[in-house]
Amino acid sequence: MTYQIVNFILWYLILVVVSISFFISNVSSSFAKHSKMEGLEMNVIDQCWRVNPEWRRYRSQLATCSVGYAGKMINNTGKDLIRYKVTDPSDNPINPKPGTLRYGASRIQGKVWITFQRDMHIKLQKSILVSSFTTIDGRGVNVHIGDNACLMIFKATNIIIHGLRIHHCKPQVPGLVMGPYGKIISLGHVDGDAIRLVTASNIWIDHNTLYDCQDGLLDVTRGSTNVTISNNWFREQNKVMLLGHDDGYVRDKNMKVTVVYNYFGPNCHQRMPRIRHGYAHVVNNLYMGWVQYAIGGSMEPSLKSEANLFIAPTSGRKEVTWRKSNGIGDTWKFHSVGDAFENGASFMETKGGNVRKPNYSFEQRFKVANVKSVRSLTSSSGVLRCSKNSIC
Repeated sequence: MTYQIVNFILWYLILVVVSISFFISNVSSSFAKHSKMEGLEMNVIDQCWRVNPEWRRYRSQLATCSVGYAGKMINNTGKDLIRYKVTDPSDNPINPKPGTLRYGASRIQGKVWITFQRDMHIKLQKSILVSSFTTIDGRGVNVHIGDNACLMIFKATNIIIHGLRIHHCKPQVPGLVMGPYGKIISLGHVDGDAIRLVTASNIWIDHNTLYDCQDGLLDVTRGSTNVTISNNWFREQNKVMLLGHDDGYVRDKNMKVTVVYNYFGPNCHQRMPRIRHGYAHVVNNLYMGWVQYAIGGSMEPSLKSEANLFIAPTSGRKEVTWRKSNGIGDTWKFHSVGDAFENGASFMETKGGNVRKPNYSFEQRFKVANVKSVRSLTSSSGVLRCSKNSIC
């Protein structure tokens, strides 16, 4: 009996020691990862939510983190928020099943926060038309949308697209598709963009990885305005980003877009962005070369390029800018403030006149970082790799 008691006590002590060692190991590992997070120079958007280890429980905190012309996306959250989880990667353009992305993005009415049950590759049969007040949140899983149709925001407002890999998007012939709030509409020809905005407002595109689409990666067209494009990784693409529909669409004079903390490259040829009519504040982005140009425009656009790092290609065109002549003269306004240029890069500014300020409201405003920090501030651009223990 005595031997059994001693043996029991011995095994009990061993169990205690192992448990304490396991606890210390977990705490040390968590502390090390947290210390690494603290040592990382984050931009103001990421500082708002990534430092919270419980971000999965408080996903809608993200809506308070946007800056620039989109403003704070607080209309995408609240007590009436509908939480929807994608469980099925299949797609039906007219009659989507519950559990699919299209059902959550186009069928459900109200404020919808969409997440994904697991990693998945979604091949859309037709473009998804995202309804107003919808958030598509891919954090924590690996979600690909590609190899056919992709995303369109058509006559909608207050939309967040976050944490998706969108690629190999192809043109689509006209056909029927479920539109916002479950209405079946006839959709015309679609060019093959990763994300296209048509008459949309208050849109935030953040931390996505976009590449290799047949037309462009991101178009802001037909009167769309109050858009923030942040923390994205644009790569392997000829025409990257178009702001303004065409030279004749004068309604785009009211367009206002913030392009901030994005990483352009490798192998991006042109349109980072190309601006027609409207105004763009392009700030704290990293440009890893180009083929034709980095930033271009026509039809009297206004650009404030601020604290960006432009690294010219080793051979070929070193000039950052391009202008399309309209036969009247230099009516565009391109200004560079605090930019840095490497490998022979140069920027042709508009001579004379004042630099137009963004004139942000209080909720849109953010502090522009020194260009020396751009490499660090854009080092997490694109889809984030979030570990299972909540570090993101």
